[in-house]
Amino acid sequence: MKIRPVILCGGAGTRLWPKKKNHEAKQFINFGGWTLFQKTIERVKNQVFDYPIISTNKLYLKKVRFYLKKNGINKYKIIVEPAKKNTASAILASSLINDIPNHQPLIFFPSDHLIEKKHVFIKSINKNKKNLNHKNIFIFGIKPTNPSSEYGYFYTKKNNKNINKVIRFIEKPNQSKAKQIIKKKGYWNAGIFFSRKDSIINSFKKNQPKIYKSCLDSVNKAKFNNKTYFLNKREFDKSLKKSFDYAILEKSKEINAIKLDIPWSDLGSWKEISKIYKKNKSRYFKKNNVYYRPWGKYINLFEGKDFLVKELTINSKSSISLQKHIHRAEHWMITEGKPKITINNDKFFKKINESVFIPTGAIHRIENLFKKPVKIIEVQTGSILRESDIVRYKDIYGRIK
Repeated sequence: MKIRPVILCGGAGTRLWPKKKNHEAKQFINFGGWTLFQKTIERVKNQVFDYPIISTNKLYLKKVRFYLKKNGINKYKIIVEPAKKNTASAILASSLINDIPNHQPLIFFPSDHLIEKKHVFIKSINKNKKNLNHKNIFIFGIKPTNPSSEYGYFYTKKNNKNINKVIRFIEKPNQSKAKQIIKKKGYWNAGIFFSRKDSIINSFKKNQPKIYKSCLDSVNKAKFNNKTYFLNKREFDKSLKKSFDYAILEKSKEINAIKLDIPWSDLGSWKEISKIYKKNKSRYFKKNNVYYRPWGKYINLFEGKDFLVKELTINSKSSISLQKHIHRAEHWMITEGKPKITINNDKFFKKINESVFIPTGAIHRIENLFKKPVKIIEVQTGSILRESDIVRYKDIYGRIK
């Protein structure tokens, strides 16, 4: 029996937009010709997989259908959640539809992760398929490349069948604790789950009966049209707002791990995005435009609804003008050098991997007082993202009119 991919596509990626309410969901950001959602559906176009099921909401439904068609996927089912109830309800509701046989293996993918070495990933799925039963769940672990505080971790121990049994979860530790976890061979929790349908259902019946009943009723009363299940809102609203990790994984004793050493990222911060950009400039990003200025240059990397991402290079002993913007805010991530930053009456230096937020209307400037160039990933958000939205107060290059 083929493995059924279930793509979880209801999240908003709010870690990228802490200061903005109406933003582009991370999985739909156009990274210079591709999106994370496209990468995810391309990943399941493999002979080991059955046709996909996508769990989303009304806001994203049109985009989901657009990208499915664009990628040549004609056979699929979509489940529309009428309310945001986190991943537990999304996973269970997707598992309950009649399209899925009771013993079929299911793999649940977030729609906004970047996974390389796809062949290694798929091989690991096939290898562990035989180990699935009516009560266990496998999670995917990634060997950490740094002591990140952005991800959860877990420890494992080999059982008598040579399977990695999860013995402890650690939720997003600080950097110091993360270093200790890595020394003890802890792995990142990638948020990808592998299980049979009957195991998912049995786990919820045992550990989350209220979520099980509300999701079952919402599926049974769902309306079906154009390959899409519209879950019953009245019943779905009764479900509890819990993540799959808290609702099931931390309560079950039958959690195993598939541990991988492959490039992976959830691109959950502009810091992570800048790392991927620097590492894979030619592969993942298109240099749409390069603009030269007296202080250096900037490259437009990618853009979407009400946002634009640039890479700024400020040359040695150079400075952008003291300026403000009427229609946009900016978020700066330092990737090289040590710039001097001015924001209104505050002046300070920033180092590599540090960031700073520039609110709309704040008077600001970047100065490079040193020999090495300064490089910054700049994320602009607002209604006008053109160079015309600059009010200059001081400029060493005489550009004040």
